[in-house]
Amino acid sequence: MMGSIRARLLPPALAIGFAVVLCSLTLLISGSNPLEALGVMIGQVGRGSTAVDIVNTAASYYFVALAAAIGFQMNLLNIGIEGQYRLAACVAACVGGAIVLPPGLHAIVVILVAAVVGAAWVGIAAVLKVYRGVSEVISTIMLNAISLGVIAYLIRDDMFGEMRGNNIGTAYIPESGQVPGITIGNSGTVFGLVFLAAALGVGYWILLNRTRFGFELRASGMSQTAATAGGVNAKRMVLTALLISGAVAGLAGLPELLGRDHTFSLNFPAGYGFTGLAVALLGRNHPVGIAFGALLWAFLDKSALALDNVGVPREIVTIMQGAIVLSVVVAYEVVRRSQLRAQQREVGSDTGAGAPAVVPAGAPSATADGESDAPSTTDQDPSASAADDPPSRSTRNDPPPPAADGGAS
Repeated sequence: MMGSIRARLLPPALAIGFAVVLCSLTLLISGSNPLEALGVMIGQVGRGSTAVDIVNTAASYYFVALAAAIGFQMNLLNIGIEGQYRLAACVAACVGGAIVLPPGLHAIVVILVAAVVGAAWVGIAAVLKVYRGVSEVISTIMLNAISLGVIAYLIRDDMFGEMRGNNIGTAYIPESGQVPGITIGNSGTVFGLVFLAAALGVGYWILLNRTRFGFELRASGMSQTAATAGGVNAKRMVLTALLISGAVAGLAGLPELLGRDHTFSLNFPAGYGFTGLAVALLGRNHPVGIAFGALLWAFLDKSALALDNVGVPREIVTIMQGAIVLSVVVAYEVVRRSQLRAQQREVGSDTGAGAPAVVPAGAPSATADGESDAPSTTDQDPSASAADDPPSRSTRNDPPPPAADGGAS
């Protein structure tokens, strides 16, 4: 029990310590006071709508990190989350602004459209992976670039776009398709889809730990060969994992779309997809760890604005984020190797203490009192000779004599 707790708490503690040291050194090299910079960043959380903005941004990070974590469970690297969530948000905005449905149902349709588009877009890479052996890394990166062209085509003013000043975007989603949030005084409004992100985290945990599909998913990620030998269809698992990953990724743009902007324009938030990969690594693919990672990442993003007030370039936050991810990866690897060596030493000591001594075949063995059980020459009859042995003792292993006719017996 204590060993399990130590294995879970030691890597994050090492990662936090290493990240603090590395970030402090970076700030000192840049000529800034680390304590002053950290104090300003923490103080920024209590000002204006920063706290609410952190929660709202963390929800989008949580969606994309869950999408990445589902792929990681199968050792799949879904680099195309960026294109999946942006294209899904664009299509969902086009559909949401073009239809009229009762409140509630309208929003549900928009959410389902976003999930289907995200799954369909990554489905191209999934089919290429399963049936043609194309690496999902290459295909999803290429699909990212293609999605930009598709988005540009969809929001043209002769398609689904509308010119509004110097910007262009889809038609506004009516109020029946919007998801209301929770207003917290003058601090802003928490997006309603924050709760959908939390529900997906619970569903992700149940799927992995309480269902047969989750067991097969984790088993296939550990060893597809072993999983196939156990009756798991590895190709089906790869296809399903990528489709679920794309569906979850398609929801990442909806908190802003349905809670604040209500239209997809050129100013729509970008870069969430690659952040999701880092947050998933930071949270070690665990829903609770991913939640803390998303909140930490959002905190660094939003509180960085206050660094200008103390003369610290806000780009230092990017170094901090990279140092944190690097620290987590290194800390977990160091602890994993240390535990592996400890297990090997334990197995080696147990094997050496409990294994019987190896005695060559035919060698005399010692009895309990230390005497050899080999026959003593003094106990043998001196008159006995090889001639007195029965023929079977000397000839029972000899080959049979040839037949008299030289052929059939």
